[in-house]
Amino acid sequence: HRDLHSFPTRRSSDLFKGANLKKICKKAKQYCASGGTVKDNSIEIQGDHRQKLKKFLQTIGYNEENIEII
Repeated sequence: HRDLHSFPTRRSSDLFKGANLKKICKKAKQYCASGGTVKDNSIEIQGDHRQKLKKFLQTIGYNEENIEII
């Protein structure tokens, strides 16, 4: 059993509007040293990397208040 944690890309704040999700996913996978995919307008990363993902998104310019990781 493997856990997948995703962060939605369709939000009222349009967090990823105009972003290249595949490129962000590739960088996120490298940052977390994990697998993952883009699926249904969200990026899914294998394993519990929620805090790492939040930090990663902040390092590439996203505001912490707008990041929702589920």
